[in-house]
Amino acid sequence: MKRIILIITILLPLFVKAQDTVVMGLKDCMRYAVEHSTKVTIQDAYNRDAQIDRRDAILATFTPQVSGNTNAYYNFGRSIDPESNTYSTVTSFHNGYSLSAGIDLFNGFQAVNNMKITKTAQLMGKTKSQQIEDQICLATMEAYCNVLYYTELEKALVSQVETADKTVQLTARQEKLGQKSHADVVQVQSDLAERQYQLTLCKNRLNDALLTLKDVMFWPIDEPLKIEDKLDDWYELDIQYKMEYSQDFIEKAKSFVPEIALAEGTMLNAKRSLKTARWQLAPTLSLYGGWSTNYFTYPGKEGYTATAFSEQFKNNRGEYVQLSLNIPIFNRLSRHSNISKKRNAYDRAVADYEQAMQTVEIEVRKAMADCDDSADALRQASTRATLQKEAFSLNAKRFEQGLISSIEYQTASNNYLNAVAEEMNARMQHFIKKSVVKYYGGTHYLEQ
Repeated sequence: MKRIILIITILLPLFVKAQDTVVMGLKDCMRYAVEHSTKVTIQDAYNRDAQIDRRDAILATFTPQVSGNTNAYYNFGRSIDPESNTYSTVTSFHNGYSLSAGIDLFNGFQAVNNMKITKTAQLMGKTKSQQIEDQICLATMEAYCNVLYYTELEKALVSQVETADKTVQLTARQEKLGQKSHADVVQVQSDLAERQYQLTLCKNRLNDALLTLKDVMFWPIDEPLKIEDKLDDWYELDIQYKMEYSQDFIEKAKSFVPEIALAEGTMLNAKRSLKTARWQLAPTLSLYGGWSTNYFTYPGKEGYTATAFSEQFKNNRGEYVQLSLNIPIFNRLSRHSNISKKRNAYDRAVADYEQAMQTVEIEVRKAMADCDDSADALRQASTRATLQKEAFSLNAKRFEQGLISSIEYQTASNNYLNAVAEEMNARMQHFIKKSVVKYYGGTHYLEQ
């Protein structure tokens, strides 16, 4: 009885865990990958930095710098008496307080340009986050399709192994009846071994594909992952589906994809940085103001009575207002060198933007052409798989009747298996290519 209870205690958690395994669809996997991706976490940290930079730029433009100071010290030896303004050698104690503030009235539009730069950088951070999410979704989709492909291929191979095993048994009986030769038996046994070998390879590749999917999703490696096994529910196959090469579609893609927005933002910020560097040759105007007071006494001087702290604090007060004009004359050409570097950075940003526009247009056209080609390939692969299935069925009957050789039967079996594999691969490829075209059309992968 105790052994039964112990076995139940060990197996129950495993059974419950197996029962709790969630079957995840493609969008479930993509959402999980986005939510748990370290790349998204890192970009979120950059976005928070950009938000802080934006706040600092606003404060630097509209608010002054304010600082306070206090000090206390003893002076030993020769010093100036604050009361008589003469030298004294008596030990004295001093305590001072000050408050100052300053603001730039004009600094070559640096503060204004910094506000624009940080605003663009903040928007670029959000765009970068969307780009990372889109890349993760596409990688997850491809890994998901690979898992599904090898899953379906495994089913086809299992069916082929079962059929080959039945064929071996049938051929062995026919050999005993004198209807088949021993060579035929060896041939069908070889075909069975080949199918079993292909099934083993398929299982290994399925495990590799599943590990890749877990890696893309940042799924715990030791945890089981089960995905939906439904191909037909993903999309309705339209064999007449064709993309129209429209310039409007390409322009829409250019306004949608993050690569263009990031390149454009980099170019705008480089232009603003160049303007800021040029304005550094102009004078700067700043306004400062301050207040200070102090207290002093001679603790070791005989017969000396210090004025009360409150009275000195009030009587020793002082204020100042300062307007400062700074005119740059010569700083070893550092400002001119900075302008040259900013101009070079702007030229690079412009070239990168133009390259991004060209690259995206080529990618969009290629995606549209690939989608058309994959639709044609899927239509042809589906037709071929249907015909090969029928041909294999007929050849199987002819082989049972002894009308064809085992080599011809094996050839028909191989043709059917290859047709099935190619049809599944074409289906996956068309699904991915069609999703990419929809993405360029303005629909994110999670919204499709």
